[in-house]
Parts: sequence; structure tokens; C-alpha cells
Amino acid sequence: MVTSSPSPVPHHVAIVMDGNGRWATKRFLPRVAGHQQGVGALSRCVKACMARGISVLTVFAFSSENWNRPAEEVSGLMELLALSLAREVPSLKANGVQLHFVGERQQLSEKVRAGLAQAEATTADNSRLVLNVCFNYGGRWDIAQAARKLAASGQEITEMALDRALALAHVPDPDLLIRTGGELRISNFLLWQVAYSELHFSDKLWPDFDDTALDEAIAVYASRERRFGKTSGQLVPGTQPSTVKVA
Repeated sequence: MVTSSPSPVPHHVAIVMDGNGRWATKRFLPRVAGHQQGVGALSRCVKACMARGISVLTVFAFSSENWNRPAEEVSGLMELLALSLAREVPSLKANGVQLHFVGERQQLSEKVRAGLAQAEATTADNSRLVLNVCFNYGGRWDIAQAARKLAASGQEITEMALDRALALAHVPDPDLLIRTGGELRISNFLLWQVAYSELHFSDKLWPDFDDTALDEAIAVYASRERRFGKTSGQLVPGTQPSTVKVA
């Protein structure tokens, strides 16, 4: 359901964190070094979102297509995930961040799966910011798994039922989708959920994405009129629709 909100700050921001590898290559460093810098950029972004009153942040950390990358890079990403969990989760818990890992877990090692579950359990009672980390995720996978879930339970596959069976059913759809790295595509990210999201493409490589870049994206978002199929004349003056799901 669509409700009205006058706030110029998006409730839910989604980010395709692109450009880690290119950031490292420009500096003659291994690609994994770029991913390490990307973790730092995410940590800064989480703090910036909380400071600006954003309630949900969803990031694309590892797509289901990324398994096709060189084995050394994939292995490095898995190791980085394990290290980041150990280092960042206590801080996330202390700062009120509720962590969710969204994606297919069967391909992950038992150690990584256990780490994800523990991180979620540790931060489950927090409510200041919901941080969804899409890991081994794909938008097509999400729609397919939701349809399988409904079919297995014998439920009719309606738009509302499918929406509630998706992996991000616990949060509203994104108001703003940001992609860094200068690419102009969404790369199989949140295909269902971004149907009415505002899109913003930044030339900054993800490790260089900072508070100023976030503020620029928010300013662009605030300048747009979100009509959801209506005309400008149908909108209540001084308000903008927001894709908040109501059960």
C-alpha cells in the first residue's frame, strides 16, 4: 500500500556497492584490497545513514553471479566476510543496528552459515537501523524462491502473496537505489522491490563513497516527485508518496 510522507529523507536506501576491484586496480593492488576498503566504506555509510534518520539500508555485497569470478577473489571475499563479522558485529550491536543476511546460503560453507546466523541473532533486538546485506543474492532467485514457497504451501500466487514471500518482506521497498562505480544498470538486484524506487548513479568507486556522496543522492531523491502512476495534481501538496508496506 502507498502512504504519504513529507520527509525529504528516504526511509529505505539500497546500494549496489560497485567499484572495489577497479579501485584496487588503479592503485596496482590485488582486487581483494579493494574489497577490504569497501568494508570500511560500508561501515562509514551505516553511521551516515543513522545520522540522517534513514531506517533501512540494503546493500549488494555478493551476487549469485559473482561465483563466476576468479577462485582467488571469491575465496578472499569469503575470508573477508568471516573477518568482518568478527570485527564489526559488536559495534553494530552497540549502535542499534539489526543485521540481516539475505540470499541463498546452501552454497556457503558451514562456518560461514553459522557466522551469519550468529550475527543475526546477536543483533536481533536492535531497532535503530535495519541493515540488509545481500550475500549470494539475485533478484531472479528471490522471485523464484518466493514462487516455490507459495506453490509448496498450496497458496495462490498473487501479487500480495508473492511480495510477502520475498526475502526482504520484513522491510518496505526501497525509496532510493544508489549504484556507485559509474555503471548504469541494477544488475539483478531487488528486481521486484525497486519497481518504484528512485534511481541514482554515482561515478564514485565504492571505497570512495562518502557522506558528501550520500547527501548528494538524498538531495536528488528529495527533488523528485514520486507519483506511483498518479498525476501531479492528485498528490497532496507538500507530500510525497512512500512505498511503505502495510500488512
